[in-house]
Amino acid sequence: MRVYLPATIDMLRKLVSDGKLQPIGGTGFALTPALRESYVSGDTEELEYAALLDAARASLRLLGADEKERPRRVVISVDTEHATVRPDLDAAAVKVSGPILLDDIAAVHVDAEEAEDAVRAAAEIIDAADLGDLDAEFTLGEAEDHELAWYAPQELPFLLELL
Repeated sequence: MRVYLPATIDMLRKLVSDGKLQPIGGTGFALTPALRESYVSGDTEELEYAALLDAARASLRLLGADEKERPRRVVISVDTEHATVRPDLDAAAVKVSGPILLDDIAAVHVDAEEAEDAVRAAAEIIDAADLGDLDAEFTLGEAEDHELAWYAPQELPFLLELL
């Protein structure tokens, strides 16, 4: 199963240095049956993209918890058989057991530098946006308008060196 894990730049550094990473709370996002049912239409690629965007939004929560963290959303895409559906959470939520190994990574998605101001602002208001605050939703939309860049796992050391 392809699982999208919310992360931060510091978590990527730990992944590269240790060769593994324990997802926070084991939380990830994937194309689950509930996610598929929540959309009237959409092919597998479109629905997996929706799961990736859920992980990107969760990455904002990680950024909001650490003011020293570089304000870039990070999503780690992994292929794992160690994920179970979490029907008590969002439609795409899954629980990943055990650490993720560097070899399990299919890709990494990271905001570009020009997204940092919008991401910083969105990390500060993510809870208000979830509660329906229209101004906060607008601010969140500003961050989500930025597309995440795609990196192959072997590019991670170079990406981190450039940051």
